[in-house]
Amino acid sequence: MRARLLPLAGLLLLLVTPASAQVWGEISGRITEADGGAVAGASVLVEGTSFGTNTGADGRYGFRIPEGTYPVRVSFVGYTTVRDTLVVRRGATTTFDARLTSAVGDLGDVAVEGQAVPQDVGVSRIDPRTVRDMPLPVTDAIRGVKTELGVSSSNELSNSFSVRGGSYDENQFFIDGFEIYRPLRISQGEQEGLGLINGDLTSRMTLFAGGFPVRYGGKLASVLDATYTTPEGVPSGTAYASTLDAGAQVGGRLSERVGLAVAARSARPQRFFAGQELDGAYDPDFRDIQGVVDVQLAPAHTLRTLGLYARHRFRLAPRQQETTFGIYPNLVQTVARDFEGIEEDGYDIAFGGLLLTSQLGQNATAEHRLSVFTLDEFETYDVTSRTSLYRRQQRPEGSQADLDRLLEGQTLQRDVAANDIQQLILTAQGRYLARLGEHTVEAGWQARTLRFDDQIDEQTTFSGQGDDGEPVTLPARVLVADTTFASWQGSVWAEDAIPLGRLTVTPGLRADYFAYNDELTLSPRLTARYRLSPQTSFSGATGLYHQAPTYRELRGDPVPGVSAFRTLDGDIRSPRALQAVVGLDHFFTSRRVALRAEAYVKQYTDLISYDVENVRVVYSAENDSEGYAAGADLQLRGELVPGRESWINYGFLFTQERFYTPEATDEQTLARFAAQGGGDWIARPTDRRHNLSIFIQDYVPGDDTWTLHIRTLYGSGIPTTPPARDVERSNTSITVFDEGQRNAIRLPSYFRFDLGATKVLRLADLATGDPLELLATVEVLNLFDQTNAVAYSWVEQFSGDRRIYTAVPTRLTPRTLNVRFRVDF
Repeated sequence: MRARLLPLAGLLLLLVTPASAQVWGEISGRITEADGGAVAGASVLVEGTSFGTNTGADGRYGFRIPEGTYPVRVSFVGYTTVRDTLVVRRGATTTFDARLTSAVGDLGDVAVEGQAVPQDVGVSRIDPRTVRDMPLPVTDAIRGVKTELGVSSSNELSNSFSVRGGSYDENQFFIDGFEIYRPLRISQGEQEGLGLINGDLTSRMTLFAGGFPVRYGGKLASVLDATYTTPEGVPSGTAYASTLDAGAQVGGRLSERVGLAVAARSARPQRFFAGQELDGAYDPDFRDIQGVVDVQLAPAHTLRTLGLYARHRFRLAPRQQETTFGIYPNLVQTVARDFEGIEEDGYDIAFGGLLLTSQLGQNATAEHRLSVFTLDEFETYDVTSRTSLYRRQQRPEGSQADLDRLLEGQTLQRDVAANDIQQLILTAQGRYLARLGEHTVEAGWQARTLRFDDQIDEQTTFSGQGDDGEPVTLPARVLVADTTFASWQGSVWAEDAIPLGRLTVTPGLRADYFAYNDELTLSPRLTARYRLSPQTSFSGATGLYHQAPTYRELRGDPVPGVSAFRTLDGDIRSPRALQAVVGLDHFFTSRRVALRAEAYVKQYTDLISYDVENVRVVYSAENDSEGYAAGADLQLRGELVPGRESWINYGFLFTQERFYTPEATDEQTLARFAAQGGGDWIARPTDRRHNLSIFIQDYVPGDDTWTLHIRTLYGSGIPTTPPARDVERSNTSITVFDEGQRNAIRLPSYFRFDLGATKVLRLADLATGDPLELLATVEVLNLFDQTNAVAYSWVEQFSGDRRIYTAVPTRLTPRTLNVRFRVDF
């Protein structure tokens, strides 16, 4: 391993250049509150550089910096940000004192940003510029969320993630308050492409991992809310290109009343996918374009138009795959697959939204939104595969690594499909905020129509020999279905942020109605935060959350010969979660490190159980279980160097489910119930005991134009369901797997280590006085070449009259080298 890494390390070192000599000055001062009290731990940063520091217990700070003119930013959680431009002279000290005012009473910020209490429990603020620097396969803001508190993931090919035991489908995504949606048919991570949030357009992101406000509803696990930038000043932007993707963004004021920002991305990561064990002709093509137009209609009225179009295609002509696994030297097996055919998947997403913001005097703001979201998703394939299982045996005359291949079994399978699903979602929303004395009140409403047109035409056949030795072709799965689903939803909500000295409490209530199942749900919620000192605070939240069943949950997994769609008759209820979370935040001023600790518990009822097949979530389409999740998350976060945040997260999770006793008493239903635990508590599909994520940013000693980025993810194995064993053999040697004991085994642990090094080169000075800089990055993804498995496929053998199944891991990407260039202008 060490020898293999030397060329990569050498490539990074060759790019390092010595630092030039600087002529130094100093910036120092004191940061206080409005009443003159010291603000400890405030960040004083020279924007666009690595220079800066944090204030001490007395609010004082100081740091050295080369002579010049610099923009300086002072910020601290819960206070308005202060900016100024300072001139630093050689050998002199420039004094800069700042007085911070509380941001809670700033209605304009509250109205636009929805951040009455910016750091409630379960809330993580994400800087898109930090995500941009992470070593990732493609530049994707959503993939960067995987290192946040409470988030876990086991697939670098996918942008999906789990939050505190929730499924991939229990997360909501918003851009400027407009909800956006993930594709429905994606089954493999490489098909997903780019997340719909463009980091180059985003000014900030906020992740709510528990206790989210009542304006967010419909999911049980989390909310990711992105705020797109407001185009200001002369046109500026960024452009980047790598061996895997490319993109550009430009924005600015077109006139005094009109601002425009546009961004486009393209990713064709063939080389990243082609390193997998499945050999074939990969042709991924992911593209999107997004834009924001701000128009000042009148002094108190602003109209924002948001548009998005995404076209994603994934085409694969598989050729062969060989997976060797087991325990060396006597228990080694190889599964070899030969393929013929082509698979093509893709989707087109179009979104448009209008946001009218009106300032109703000094103490009130109104927002009205209207949006349309369309998605046309398809999957087609016609692939024939021949699977051969070999037992590996060491040759007596050969070396220890020289193994014979002894054929133990062979099957021939053909999969054909032409599926398509279209969805149309129209949404209207109003949101109103007002400052009434010490209270910050919010109320709102929402109306939404949904329509899904779903066509399924797929078939799987197996070929082999019957007991009489004659060839047999068995249609294992034939499914043809065509359905339309249409309904509407309505919601109203209200909440009030009440300051009580050092304590702020925010009670809220949300009501949702779903016409499909004629269900009205009420969701009371409460958050509280107590500020013990400027360095220490306690917070907590509790509430009832309802997840109106989505189309995927209603449809379930269509069963051939039983029903095209398990249930679309309205006889299903919203899964419900009663949640509570408490947290502690403490900032160590001497170490410039923040400690965050949170503990949570969730009680689920009326769950719609699901299985995870690679990255596709398959539902039962019935309220068949209950469950719970409990755990704790710890985070250490701070600046190893000024202006560059690093953090370490550790999470412990325990989540189980228990199936309700079925009403039917037929033998097949009771056998399935027994496999589901028979009424006992069993692990849920997201039951990950340990989760660790690390992101570190640092500079090369002596040259702060070099930045190093390290990203590490580790997660213990999650449960999966094996096929049934000891089943009587049928009259042919071709059988369809029966599910065994639910979640009885676990996948191996997931681990990856990604390393990036970025060099900043100043090319020229722009007419505005800002520098034109080139950022050159070298990334080594999966540095230690870890062979992670995302799922198991199963190969069948017979021993007498018993069926025996062998688990074959579906492995992820090997080590990959990527080179990226970015220009900010």
